[in-house]
Amino acid sequence: MKRAIIVLATVAALAAAPTPASAGGNGVAAGIIGGLAVGTLLGAAVAQPRYYGPPPVYVEEPAPIYHAAPPPRCFWARGEPVWDGYRGIWVRPRMKVCD
Repeated sequence: MKRAIIVLATVAALAAAPTPASAGGNGVAAGIIGGLAVGTLLGAAVAQPRYYGPPPVYVEEPAPIYHAAPPPRCFWARGEPVWDGYRGIWVRPRMKVCD
């Protein structure tokens, strides 16, 4: 496929070459633009193929399994009032009570 594109572009470039009867000074800009276009086509035809990674794979996650939570073995409770000399107030500290 690349070879066919290169051959077609070369033939098109040779066919567009000016002949002695039509050579003039007013086709310079057209020649530059045509040369850039042909160069772009040839460069794109000869360029290395690009690598594209494999498509993403979507995996269905299993349904969640809910287990009954065991009853709590410990809990927090308010303790006996204690005088806090730093703050000057009575506080009831939290205590952890376990079975």
